[in-house]
Amino acid sequence: MIESNQLLFFFSALGAFNGFILSIYFAINAKKKSFTNYFLSLLLLVLSIRILKSVFFFFNPHLSNIFIQIGLSACVLIGPFLFLYLKSYQKEEKLNWKKHVIPYFVAITILGYFYPYVEHRAIWSTRIVCVIYTQWFIYIILSLKYLRPVFRKIKEKESLKRLEVWFLGIYFGVAFIWLAYVMTPYTSYIVGALSFTFILYLIIVLLIFKTNSESTFFNEKEKYKNKEIDKETLSNIDQKLSVIIEKELFLNPNFSLEEAAKELKVTKHILSQYVNEVLGKSFSSLIKEYRIEKAKKLLESHNNYTIENLGYDSGFNSKSAFFTAFKKTTGLTPAEYQKNCLK
Repeated sequence: MIESNQLLFFFSALGAFNGFILSIYFAINAKKKSFTNYFLSLLLLVLSIRILKSVFFFFNPHLSNIFIQIGLSACVLIGPFLFLYLKSYQKEEKLNWKKHVIPYFVAITILGYFYPYVEHRAIWSTRIVCVIYTQWFIYIILSLKYLRPVFRKIKEKESLKRLEVWFLGIYFGVAFIWLAYVMTPYTSYIVGALSFTFILYLIIVLLIFKTNSESTFFNEKEKYKNKEIDKETLSNIDQKLSVIIEKELFLNPNFSLEEAAKELKVTKHILSQYVNEVLGKSFSSLIKEYRIEKAKKLLESHNNYTIENLGYDSGFNSKSAFFTAFKKTTGLTPAEYQKNCLK
């Protein structure tokens, strides 16, 4: 029995300990520092504090009340740091991190001063904890906004970048830990800590996967650095790329980079590099643009197309994928676009 408790303590505390180590690493030893790294560091820090409090409280119920208060207070910043970490990769949006951190930090500090856990344990254990977990959940919901492009890619069966896989791991990891704590009345108080250890090691696997020779610290490296395309090849691709449009190869919903490379008689790697570096977009985005242009022409010349048929005739494999891509590219729905053309 003693040995099983020791193992339980070891595995539940392991996550918190490694969380602190990773938090320090992300903040100090990142190969390529950016503000986003600090949000990730702080997210892991507050998670680790919350987990450590759970571990020691489970094995030592007489733990100092001030430590319990610090552990619960840390939860107030988990949601905001998750939200800010994901938002920080959206270049078009202002970060404005102060309004998501300072008010909560000040509020929980004042609350802890006037209503310390040692004297108001019942209030903390019921009302305050309920408010904290609700605020955490609200930020989990708000954070979904920044994963919509990833979910859209999954829906359209497009391949995900490693950074996008990482975002999903972080998001669902935090959401699962929140769920583990909410469900403790029906399971065990230590489940949250064990969940963190399990999830953290999954994240470490992702970290190892990401930090190979082709990427820096959670930022996509210049993929083709020191591998410039010679001028002759550039000119050759420039001339041949129009073949995809002329033959309307993009109308095949499964048209791939490999098929395009074979048609243009270049390697898949060279074509990918050309599209990324010269055209400044991904291959899937390029093909999507061709399909939207085809759809626009059909709308301009015909007025009896249904959205579903229009999407399929333009090379999309679903109505929703077509509608979303068209609206994103033109700022109009297909019906609105056609109405404008007929004016």
